[in-house]
Amino acid sequence: MSAPHVLILGGHGKVALRLTPLLLQKSWRVTSVIRNKDHESDITATAKSHPENLSVLVESIEDVRSTNDATKVLNQVKPDYVVWSAGAAGKGGPVRTFAIDRDACRYYIDAAASPTSSVKKFLLVSYIASRRSYPPWWTSEDKTSADHVNQNVLANYYKAKVAADEYLTARAKVAREQGKSFADICLRPGTLTDDDGGEGVLLGQTGSRGEVSRTDVARVAAALLDTEYRGWLDMLKGTEEVQTAVDRCVGEKVDCIEGEDLEAIHNTKLELD
Repeated sequence: MSAPHVLILGGHGKVALRLTPLLLQKSWRVTSVIRNKDHESDITATAKSHPENLSVLVESIEDVRSTNDATKVLNQVKPDYVVWSAGAAGKGGPVRTFAIDRDACRYYIDAAASPTSSVKKFLLVSYIASRRSYPPWWTSEDKTSADHVNQNVLANYYKAKVAADEYLTARAKVAREQGKSFADICLRPGTLTDDDGGEGVLLGQTGSRGEVSRTDVARVAAALLDTEYRGWLDMLKGTEEVQTAVDRCVGEKVDCIEGEDLEAIHNTKLELD
């Protein structure tokens, strides 16, 4: 395949702004979707290399109310890979959170997984505690911390994100069963920080507590898109170099979905309202 074309949804987000130049450095093409045209200069400023490979599309994800709406964007861009790095960011209350973090995300997943779509990979940036069950490697402190976040701090966000994560897993499985080459990647960082990172990462079976820089999340995302990985990967700050950590997880087929009810996830309702 020629240089991949990546569609970044939520292009003005802090992870996306760090991811864009990393993909351009690979000589990949990037189309960044933003809601506010005033933010276009922020996107183009990231293109230190191969600026000719960067396009900006002004399109409100909040206005995506159906799979058809998402399909129109994918048909216009014709990307090879999609990165979902969008979110309501807690603005607009529960209605907006569910409309963007759950519904619009699932519409894009549905459109990307269609047999007629050009998309071969879908990377969804989620968060480390977005799960219904405890993984076997969590400590009691990890469980208590995740429960507090999911029930008391980010209750609506949790419900929205876990629904999107599970939908990606279920929809991707069906797409592959129908003969489509389609990799689903759910990247699940801990508490995000704005430092430059670079000290290393802890990737795979981590606890539920800890921080990681948005810069390192972008580095891992860029590296994962360049592999055949699919599955869930948890991520915290650590000491392992990014490429080494990614290669290890790919080689060992690490999948942090372990501990979840896979039968229930695979039976997720795929007929979206």
